[in-house]
Amino acid sequence: MCRHLGYLGPERTLHSLIYDGEHSLETQSYAPRMTQGCVLNADGYGAGWYQDGEAVRFRRAQPIWTDQSFREVAGAVRASCAIAAIRSATVGFPVDESCAQPFRAGAWLFSHNGKIDDFGGVEGKIRELAGDVAGVPDARAPVDSAPLFALAVRHWRDGLPLGDGLAAVVGAITALAPGRYNLLASDGTSLAATTWGDSLFVREDADQILIASEPLDDAAGWQAVPDRSLVTAGLTAGVSVTSL
Repeated sequence: MCRHLGYLGPERTLHSLIYDGEHSLETQSYAPRMTQGCVLNADGYGAGWYQDGEAVRFRRAQPIWTDQSFREVAGAVRASCAIAAIRSATVGFPVDESCAQPFRAGAWLFSHNGKIDDFGGVEGKIRELAGDVAGVPDARAPVDSAPLFALAVRHWRDGLPLGDGLAAVVGAITALAPGRYNLLASDGTSLAATTWGDSLFVREDADQILIASEPLDDAAGWQAVPDRSLVTAGLTAGVSVTSL
């Protein structure tokens, strides 16, 4: 059910983040190794990064391997913090650019790898918890990830740190419905992610941090994150993994 990655470190091209490695994010779109329940992530993709302190985003509703133009552009864009995602649409939700992630609100970027079981039965409750979504267009996207994003934004606006906001979302949704809740977010200077039902790996080198659904290559250094965990990452603080 989708794949995503987050990066924090020295500036590098989006091309190197998304296309490099034997098991790159692009390769995972047609040959994922660890995904739950699907063999293709061909229903859209997106990348978000920061330029002059502002979150910038590019999304499409097509398979990433079919978009030669983005491949070329990605070689000209450099980022020190980024999130990228590829999508396998859950049955019942459209293959539409508005559903491709990452979602964006202000400086926050957000991706959900997973699904909410019986979404129709709990959507109203989640949206009630999220409250006013004025100024957050992505919170109204026709996909189950959107109200999770809306709830995260509410927590962040209320002052919760990036990781605590994701943990609060997982706590709220798992009390309402089973599902897979691997969330990933950035604010331009840090990353946070959760594992709940799907794979996640972290690689921390001397000057950079990668968080990804699957290792992007076979090099040493990738560490599996236990299920039902919260990951927070910053270049000064390093990587921290705590149980949810």
